[in-house]
Amino acid sequence: MSEHSGNRQATVADALARRLEARQRAASGWAEALRELGALDRAVYEAVADTPTPQLDGPLRRLSNTANHSRLWFGIAAALAALGGSRGRRAAVEGVLAIGVTSASVNLGVKPLARRPRPDPAGPALTGARQVRMPGSASFPSGHAASAFAFAYAVGRHLPGLAVPVRLLAAGVAYSRVHTGVHYPGDVVIGSVVGAGTAAAVGAACDRPRSRGIGHAPVHRQPRHTRRPKR
Repeated sequence: MSEHSGNRQATVADALARRLEARQRAASGWAEALRELGALDRAVYEAVADTPTPQLDGPLRRLSNTANHSRLWFGIAAALAALGGSRGRRAAVEGVLAIGVTSASVNLGVKPLARRPRPDPAGPALTGARQVRMPGSASFPSGHAASAFAFAYAVGRHLPGLAVPVRLLAAGVAYSRVHTGVHYPGDVVIGSVVGAGTAAAVGAACDRPRSRGIGHAPVHRQPRHTRRPKR
């Protein structure tokens, strides 16, 4: 284990456990379960940090940096818009819109409330080639993971053939944030869920105008045949 375990970083689960106990003024099963989740979160982070992976460090560091400010996803969206026809353009527009809504929700809404500090670099592996610049924002949830899965969800809706590869790429970006030491695993898991959920809401909102147009199509009634008066 690394020295990091001696100076334990508080996870979101730890903070929730403390708040739960403060409200109930007594230990509870829920608080203990949250503490165990926090311990698991730290243990996985430290296991990744302590494992030397010289062949993976460079590619994962580059992947993490390429996803900064969603540059990776904007590049894919441009390619889809240019080469994917009408479905590709719809996927690109909805994907970029999903990233925008998700990024605003995470950075302006969740992060300021959670205020979770970034993890301290732990383990000898993190002192080498895998390190990236430590962001100044709060750690929870991962904005990279949220944007990645928001874009992947939107693309998969319109281009099912690309759903698996884009989601695998999103998972790679999410893991790279743990591998490079700037996020706990729990940050990227919750970020991925938030991103996919937000993209689903954006997709439903985008589908609404089309469904309204179909539902309110003009109905042409057949003219009634007039009856001839009886003689």
